[in-house]
Amino acid sequence: MLIFLDIETTGYEKEDKICSLGVLSFENESCVSSLYELVNEGKKIPPKASALHNITNEMIQEKPVLRESEIYKYLQAHNKEENTLIVHNAGFVFPYLEDAGLKWHGKIIDTQKVLKHHIPECEFFSLEFIRYELKLYRKEEQYKQLCGIKDALLPHHALSDALVIKLLFDYLLEELSQGVMQELSFKNVLLEKFPFGKYAGRYIEEIAMNDRSYLLWMLSLESLDDDLAYSLEYYLQG
Repeated sequence: MLIFLDIETTGYEKEDKICSLGVLSFENESCVSSLYELVNEGKKIPPKASALHNITNEMIQEKPVLRESEIYKYLQAHNKEENTLIVHNAGFVFPYLEDAGLKWHGKIIDTQKVLKHHIPECEFFSLEFIRYELKLYRKEEQYKQLCGIKDALLPHHALSDALVIKLLFDYLLEELSQGVMQELSFKNVLLEKFPFGKYAGRYIEEIAMNDRSYLLWMLSLESLDDDLAYSLEYYLQG
């Protein structure tokens, strides 16, 4: 079984928690489950986060903790070696799942990591950008009906994004096998350019020669992306 999962959180720090999850499961190209749920892990949602995913504290007030949610039970029931959990940005998703007590024992595919390896020249790797860059939206209505999704598809809605992850997976599957994607999901990507910051778009190698202190400062950041950290260390070593 292929299980496509997306989450929304109360923020992006370690102390933040999951506040919604969306799951789409497929067997032999048939959609066998479509699940969406709000959960309350006891962490307030600040306005900045609500402005992104449109989930408010009032909306989760009476919702269960993640361990008591239907999606948690579903994931645990299918937490088997033969099943594959597919997410976009595993480095973000899995720490939050494990913090809630769910450690996945099956196979894992990270579509963001695979995409970085497969199309390194892509300008951005966020799900929202990729949806338009690769024109994934063209097949959304077809899969929306296939999976019985009745609500509108919206960015930063966990079920909508789970569908985009499915469409991205299908796009990558045209040229890469599932086995290759599993391998790439755990292989560091050597980035050529800074994705953000004052040197956004500039070559890391150039900055390593002209402003090494900036790279060293970035490496001290706790929330630094694994691929960026790997790349900074690579270029600092010359």
